[in-house]
Amino acid sequence: MAADGNITKDIIYDAVAPDDFESMLELDRYNNRSTAFDKIISATHDHFWDPLDRKYIDFDEPFDMENQSILPEDMVVSLQTKYVSDKLSDPKDRIRFINQFALRSFSSILHGEQGALNLSASLCHVLKDQGAQEYAANQTREEARHVTAFAKYIKARWGRPVECGPTLKALLVDIIGSPEVYKKIVGMQMLVEGLAMGAFATFFKVSNDPLAKKLMQLVMTDEAFHHKFGKIWADRTIPHLSEAERNQVEDWTAHCAQKLFFDRAAPDQMARMFEPYGLDPARVTADIIERRKSRDPSRRITNEGNIFRVLVKTLFKAGLITQRTRSFYGLYVDLDELAGEGDRMIGDDIAEEGIRYLQEINFKDRSRVAVAAE
Repeated sequence: MAADGNITKDIIYDAVAPDDFESMLELDRYNNRSTAFDKIISATHDHFWDPLDRKYIDFDEPFDMENQSILPEDMVVSLQTKYVSDKLSDPKDRIRFINQFALRSFSSILHGEQGALNLSASLCHVLKDQGAQEYAANQTREEARHVTAFAKYIKARWGRPVECGPTLKALLVDIIGSPEVYKKIVGMQMLVEGLAMGAFATFFKVSNDPLAKKLMQLVMTDEAFHHKFGKIWADRTIPHLSEAERNQVEDWTAHCAQKLFFDRAAPDQMARMFEPYGLDPARVTADIIERRKSRDPSRRITNEGNIFRVLVKTLFKAGLITQRTRSFYGLYVDLDELAGEGDRMIGDDIAEEGIRYLQEINFKDRSRVAVAAE
């Protein structure tokens, strides 16, 4: 391990201090550009979209928030408890409650996208390889449009977002401020992006709002490539880690995974959502805990669209789950089942369909663009 704490096994992930601009001016650096990210960079044109251009997405599309729920009721865990369900017997109260839950979900996504933007920008300051740096700059641009898009969607449906939950905020601050590049890549490109891809795919499939479905698909056309950047890091780094280094990366990954999944949406973080309905947050929390206790301990998550299963598959396929941490993840997901699956993720088909949609828009006047370029 380098003195700065970075675990660099491949020169394309060589990094310098954020304030070490002089290293970027080294003459030999300009002639040592890696080609590892060229395909991802070139594909940027295929999935370009502009959240401010209505030919891609129109945020003025109406939706009856009073009489329609953006997400299905079974996605709201608290509504599955007798206490909450009995309290919210009025259909319109239930719809309003579900849509408030959706607001918190979309706000968390917005905050996560802001974190991804800042993290990508921070990689531009530290990655020394020109190819890696150009990729990070491209991702920064894409994450910026995600922030714009989710902010516009939330404004159209609710007016403004809600605050970032303390667990997610602490994790984002840790990842973005970390001097170790491996934490930035594993934390964002695998953990946060892996969780996000599962969430986007789920929302795309179940949302009752056509605008939300379109937004999810457009974002997924970008996120699929961000995931590939993390996979390249894993392929070039993990097989070459020493035992101590692997343990360090694996333990940190498991710690963050637990925080993301179990603590991110804990009921005690949602007290402001419960109180306007006369619901006691402590009672809701207790009922949810009791409901979880009644769950069959041998049951595993088999739904391939489940966000935690998508996250675990991302880590498993990257080699970040070994015998040391297998028991933790194995409580919820059948790892032998994952081992028999291919590398394709639940959102890949959705993203590919979205890219074809964007290509039809972006390249329908290909001949005229070519003439203009000449």
